Amino acid sequence: MPKPALPPDTRIISSQTPESAAMVASVKRALRITPVLNRLTYDNADDIRAVFSELIGQTVDESFSLIPPFYTTGGENIRIGRNVFINQNCTMYDLGGIDIADDVMIGPNVSLMTSGHPLDPEQRRRCVTAKPIVIEKNVWIAAGATIIAGVTVGENSVVGAGSVVTRDVPANTLVAGNPAKVIRPIGGDCAPCPARDCP
Repeated sequence: MPKPALPPDTRIISSQTPESAAMVASVKRALRITPVLNRLTYDNADDIRAVFSELIGQTVDESFSLIPPFYTTGGENIRIGRNVFINQNCTMYDLGGIDIADDVMIGPNVSLMTSGHPLDPEQRRRCVTAKPIVIEKNVWIAAGATIIAGVTVGENSVVGAGSVVTRDVPANTLVAGNPAKVIRPIGGDCAPCPARDCP
């Protein structure tokens, strides 16, 4: 029986290859930088932005905010828009690429996992597979959610706390559960929060 074709955006990195060596070097680089980041406190916002910019190889906007600790397997495949907030203890395995648009909020203990291994036990240790994750504008990913490789979370959507997202999330929807399913559309049905109650 033929094996199913992999999606065209899937990266396959075989062990003991130059690409594998580059991946390991990227992990080591991240493991040198993240301890520096994780010693900083929320009051050190400028230093956090500077170290995070070094980690991802791109200067983040001054509206970017992160509460350490933060963990990643590389960092250089993360792209961050403006006015993005990342809460504490988030993990981003970015080998496949992570694109986070403007105005995204990411809760504590969220994991964005672009990489994994083949299911076949004979192949599992022989390579790493990776697919991109895209988080579109104005998304809120609530505490403890996990987003799996290859997923796009559509604009304005909300991922409920503790969800495991294995498929694309349509724009303007609330998803929740394991695996995450659409709960309902979201939009203009909520009363605006009073200014005094908003962060």
